[in-house]
Amino acid sequence: MLDDRCEWLRALNNQSLPIETIQPHFYDVPSVTWDVLRADLIHPVCSGNKFFKLKYYLQEALQQNHTMIHTWGGPWSNHIVATAYAASQLGLSSLGLIHGNEPGQYSATLQEARSYGMELQFTGWPSAPLQTSIPPNSCPIPEGGYGVEGAKGAADLISVSLASAYTHIICAVGTGTMIAGILSAAGNAHTTGIAISADPGLKHSIEKLQPGTAFSLNTDFHFGGYARKSSELLAFMNDFYRATGIPTDFVYTGKLMYGVASLIRQNTFPMGSRILTIHSGGLQGNRSLPDGQLLF
Repeated sequence: MLDDRCEWLRALNNQSLPIETIQPHFYDVPSVTWDVLRADLIHPVCSGNKFFKLKYYLQEALQQNHTMIHTWGGPWSNHIVATAYAASQLGLSSLGLIHGNEPGQYSATLQEARSYGMELQFTGWPSAPLQTSIPPNSCPIPEGGYGVEGAKGAADLISVSLASAYTHIICAVGTGTMIAGILSAAGNAHTTGIAISADPGLKHSIEKLQPGTAFSLNTDFHFGGYARKSSELLAFMNDFYRATGIPTDFVYTGKLMYGVASLIRQNTFPMGSRILTIHSGGLQGNRSLPDGQLLF
């Protein structure tokens, strides 16, 4: 019975993730190669790193005979909707603990999470927390999958043999879970995280999960903070899509690709560098934008 329930996890895990090359005419430095690992294509809901960060938590919940999982996130959280969907596929109940007060109109993300059977409770604000009720047999999954199990899953995004083909591996950094996992497989490739928020504790969060490992954290491209954006960022996302056919989101991957393109054009990377960026999915957050701002 447990094997049957894990089949969905195995099917996603065994997919081969495509790699696409960004043509040099887009970034104007032909001496550098820029590839994108399309983890966003793994699944339309449990996309990108969301699945990888969840999978070991989900396996543990099944093995320990939990009937429910619960986790935390905001009203537009990729993690919330991915968790809701995964639970529905595994025969588990799910509870989402949503930051803030209950809105009069649920976001498209929360509506979708509810359609997968997730119960929603609202936590209020730190200054005025609301009481929540978590059933005793519910298995917790940290927000964003942050933790040892989440990093272990993120490590499966790339293999050591794949990493050996590149001089640099670059990803967006939200909680720090994905980059902590990638560091396990990066080998000699220099690993850089593009911070998508101004969180001063981000470097420490990564080091807690992967102590003693060298990496760089670039904080120049968060556009003012988490989920902040500008017309410049949105214009870049449209230009990137026109040039590559690859959609991005304004919270994570748009900032990642903007940052990588900027660093290449600034001649940050030595001649002959081979760069792999990780497209971590999560495009559903773009639904918070007014219609017509993006081409995709």
